[in-house]
Amino acid sequence: MSVHFDQNLYELKQRLITMASKAATAVDRAIQALVERDDDLARQVIAGDTELDDLEVAIYELGIQLLSKAPLAGDLRLITVAMKFGQNLERVGDEATTIARRAIELGQEPQLKPYVDIPRMARLALDMLHEALEAFIRHEPARALDIIPRDKQVDALNKQLHRELASFMIERPDTITRCLNLMVISKALERVADHAKNLAEEVVYLYEGRDVRHKLKPAPPNDLAEPAPPAGT
Repeated sequence: MSVHFDQNLYELKQRLITMASKAATAVDRAIQALVERDDDLARQVIAGDTELDDLEVAIYELGIQLLSKAPLAGDLRLITVAMKFGQNLERVGDEATTIARRAIELGQEPQLKPYVDIPRMARLALDMLHEALEAFIRHEPARALDIIPRDKQVDALNKQLHRELASFMIERPDTITRCLNLMVISKALERVADHAKNLAEEVVYLYEGRDVRHKLKPAPPNDLAEPAPPAGT
């Protein structure tokens, strides 16, 4: 029974790694579809969301099955964290779908202006996601801790972009639909970063047994990874 349990635990980890890769790829491709105005790629992202949904269900069901075997404390934490990972990654996939749908709508009208902040937000959020997964795989809670404050960088860019787009809508009412779609995309990327932060917090809990949610001080407002670029989306 111990061998069977270990095999199932290994399978749980592998499904999780697969799901994380697919979720990150979905976001990346959705942004590519936006920037390149590629409706076919956007539709592929939307169609692929079902696979992420199925993986979340599979991870949850396998987790429940493993929990029923009364695992030791360390394995118990791993199983519960894996189930939370699955939930967060499924929501990352949902955000990718949202971006893809809005990209299709934006493709029907002239581009408002060159995209600057949105690809930058995507890069920051996806870097957080990749780092959280690496911290999980490599048993590196300190690395996970370093990820958490970086969420504030994405929050700041989201607020900056919303202010700029609000000004656009006031000055040029004909841009309202495009601006609203870009606001939704910006908010979706901010949520991707939130989910990456959640994953990092779970990694700390998994390997150190402590809950750091709501307990870390936010980074200073000017603690951006790069100087602010010229105004743009």
